[in-house]
Amino acid sequence: MAVWALTLVLLCWVVLLTQGLSGTATAFPLQRWDETSTKITPRVFIVGMFEDEGSAWHNISEFNVLEHNITVPGLSPRFPSVHCTLTGTICQLVAGEGEINAAASLTALALSPLFDLTKTYFLIAGIAGVSPRMATLGSATFARFAVQVALQYEFDARERPPGFPTGYVPQGASAPGEYPRTLYGTEVFELNDALRQRALAMARTAALADDAPSQAYRAHYAARPEFAAAARPPGVAACDTATADTFWTGALLAAAFENATRLFTNGSAAYCTAQQEDNAALGALLRGARAGRVDFARVIVMRTASDFDRPFPGQSAAANLFGDTPGFGIALTNVRTAGVPVVMGIVARWEEEFEAGVEPRNYVGDIYGSLGGAPDFGPGSLFGGRKALVEQRRSSRWGARAGKAD
Repeated sequence: MAVWALTLVLLCWVVLLTQGLSGTATAFPLQRWDETSTKITPRVFIVGMFEDEGSAWHNISEFNVLEHNITVPGLSPRFPSVHCTLTGTICQLVAGEGEINAAASLTALALSPLFDLTKTYFLIAGIAGVSPRMATLGSATFARFAVQVALQYEFDARERPPGFPTGYVPQGASAPGEYPRTLYGTEVFELNDALRQRALAMARTAALADDAPSQAYRAHYAARPEFAAAARPPGVAACDTATADTFWTGALLAAAFENATRLFTNGSAAYCTAQQEDNAALGALLRGARAGRVDFARVIVMRTASDFDRPFPGQSAAANLFGDTPGFGIALTNVRTAGVPVVMGIVARWEEEFEAGVEPRNYVGDIYGSLGGAPDFGPGSLFGGRKALVEQRRSSRWGARAGKAD
């Protein structure tokens, strides 16, 4: 009897270990994949940046991304798993906040042998600050351009040179408003606008959430004609996004980064939202595309507005940052509300519309032209319109630093 009892105990422990019953894993059965397994081939991959953005997609009626919990080496130690539906058609990960977390997690995913991502559509779906000139709390925005606005020289505002409207100066330049002469390659990414238009149309079928506290807060902006968009109910907007690791606020910084967004894109981008990850995530996905593991023309960036990037008339910048942010709740709700029609639309019309890809009608890629083609912003392709070679060196014409080529 003692032998049978010991055997029963051991069997119980085996069951517990194989199901991954530790911490939060008890809620989601753990399925580990190795290189000999059939690769998972998602049609849509949802990318959030922090826990609430991830959980916005859980326990919904349309699909269940908690049917598989797949540990992927290299993801954030806080969010080490990818969640997928039973068939692997829809997957999701939380990358972690800030540029480094986003880049590291998306790189690990793009290079993972567990997935075939060559036909996968990526929906980067998170919340953001929003310009009251362009949209309001709870709105869902879809970007064509992502601009790394804080990749500049910076003076403390109290020490900025006379006549400078801001302490930010483009790298390699000598004054605000001059195009940067030193480029790192991540300053601007341009996405597939034809795909964005399809995503906008699908998102506009949703009834976005709103609430009384957000309505009361946005009413403060109604007195200024240039903030008319802020006083309207939530909607779906086509406008562009600015990336910076700093969580900034205020009219002066907003103006500086609006100007940087226009400057870096030769006037093409319309600044709308501010967040901390998108250029980093796009940089990782573009590297994945260069490695033949990702199709960069299948990337969508959607940000829903949780707060305004500058105060309303009579409010201080500090109050805008540290005070109530009533839009946070509806922004999280609308990540799901606006995002589900996009996900379901791609999956439902896979064979007839999306499997072969949505042909871009615009340039798609980075400021270097790394994927081929000629950027319609910046000084033009570094590679003469051809795809970048692995051994290609940077040209000295991309700027000098202290009199030396980068």
